[in-house]
Amino acid sequence: MDDDTPGSDPCFAHHLVDGHVIDPETARDVATFRKAERTRLYALRKAMPVEDQRAMAGQIAARLDALLPDPAGTTIAAYWPIRGEIDLRDWLASAHRRGARLSLPVIVQKHAPVAFHRWQPGAAMTRGVWNIPVPAEAQPVTPDTVIVPLLGVDEAGYRLGNGGGYYDRTLARAPAGTVIIGVGQPFAAMRTIYPMPWDIPMQRVILGDGTVRAYP
Repeated sequence: MDDDTPGSDPCFAHHLVDGHVIDPETARDVATFRKAERTRLYALRKAMPVEDQRAMAGQIAARLDALLPDPAGTTIAAYWPIRGEIDLRDWLASAHRRGARLSLPVIVQKHAPVAFHRWQPGAAMTRGVWNIPVPAEAQPVTPDTVIVPLLGVDEAGYRLGNGGGYYDRTLARAPAGTVIIGVGQPFAAMRTIYPMPWDIPMQRVILGDGTVRAYP
């Protein structure tokens, strides 16, 4: 899963990654840096008390309500929390009660963009790739808003995730006008992730201390 160069194998003096020509030494250096940062950030997540995680989810939910005050009629893609990600399922249930259509990401093909399948609280679930719960019934939708879990995020809005590259591939192909909001713990903030050509910046980021960042 910690693969920051999804694509073809290196050929001669370059990597061809999702159509981008990448210097192999640069790619190795960035991958090494990101792997170390993931280890550090996962450890910080693991050390967090459950009460602090819940409080952060509440802070983020309040900011989401301010950003999306009337979700009725909109389609929101979120995520099923894994590996210490902020748990927004209570907020999603509230958005559903207010008329939002919800969806979760589903890996239908490895090393490809994810699909978003319709979901609502209490829906039947099954196990997807890496045993992540996904809706048992496949109802693909196109979200208006995508809420993306952050492991890290830098000053330009570039996201450090689990490393599979799925969100980058997906967001690169999102329809114009799609709202992209990253959420994570306060310690997710970093100076830079050393973005590569395939990295997709967030439009908004909400951290667990209530900080809201907007990017051009």
